[in-house]
Amino acid sequence: MALVFDYTNGFHDAANAIATSVSTRALTPRVGLTMAALGNFIGAHLGGHVAKTVGSGIIDPPTGLNGLGIVFSGVVGAIAWNLITWYFGLPSSSSHSLFGGLVGASLCAVWFGVNAEVLWSGIVEKVVVPMVASPLVGFVLGALLMIAIMWAFRNGPPRSQGFRRAQTVSAAAMAVGHGMQDAAKTMGIIVLALYTGGYHASKTDIPEWVFLACSTVLALGTYSGGWRIIRTLGRKVIDLDPAQGFAAETVAAGVLFTTSQMGLPISTTHSITSAIMGVGATKRLSAVRWQVAGNILIAWVLTFPAAAMIAILTYSVAHFAF
Repeated sequence: MALVFDYTNGFHDAANAIATSVSTRALTPRVGLTMAALGNFIGAHLGGHVAKTVGSGIIDPPTGLNGLGIVFSGVVGAIAWNLITWYFGLPSSSSHSLFGGLVGASLCAVWFGVNAEVLWSGIVEKVVVPMVASPLVGFVLGALLMIAIMWAFRNGPPRSQGFRRAQTVSAAAMAVGHGMQDAAKTMGIIVLALYTGGYHASKTDIPEWVFLACSTVLALGTYSGGWRIIRTLGRKVIDLDPAQGFAAETVAAGVLFTTSQMGLPISTTHSITSAIMGVGATKRLSAVRWQVAGNILIAWVLTFPAAAMIAILTYSVAHFAF
């Protein structure tokens, strides 16, 4: 089930890496997806710090079947919310759907008398604070970098062809950053399941086959494409030119690389979407389609509780089998 989540994460979040590059015609859709898949595969092998946080810093399930039931139900909640938001073309956070699912399943298990614990201090420090801070940072840095580019080319408009080439690099960096964050979350879940089931001695030591499995499945999911969300990010929020696309991708990639090294599991969706809005706001505030942005924000707010509720319903049934 963790690998199924990994696959849905891939096609749900493919837009994060390539939507801006495709919309500015810096990359063709299929070339963009190929590059994103390869970047995800590479980045997954660099995301060990985030995997350790997910495996040991969110919930503390009991060992044995009861614990496996919690992990199973949490992942099902995340998968369901990913599919719902993908259907409506909303770029929600796969990361927060996973965390919400795990928390919901754990709380439901406690109600059924299972000795599970939600590590609230870890959630506040590693999830809530980055969840609030990363979109603000992305928005501000996106605006500042775009202002710097506009100032550098104040005597004439930037050459589109040059920034299209630069976008190839920035999109590749986004893909690697996405792999560092999102494949790592699935790795953390698999290690947690192995530990809970008694097949692994540590919640933080990641076997090499887990790296390989998660990176491969995420790459395959990304290559399959999530066209509904790609259209939303690439065209519906704002019409980007190559310079704006480069600025948004560069800022988002920088945020992903930094937080990955700190072991903070942030949302790649929040990072790139907020950077796009920040870049667009430098043009003029009306350039951002705020109604679309508002719908995205609603999806962000609903993600954690909605995935938690689905996980609660799942565990209410699944606990009979565990």
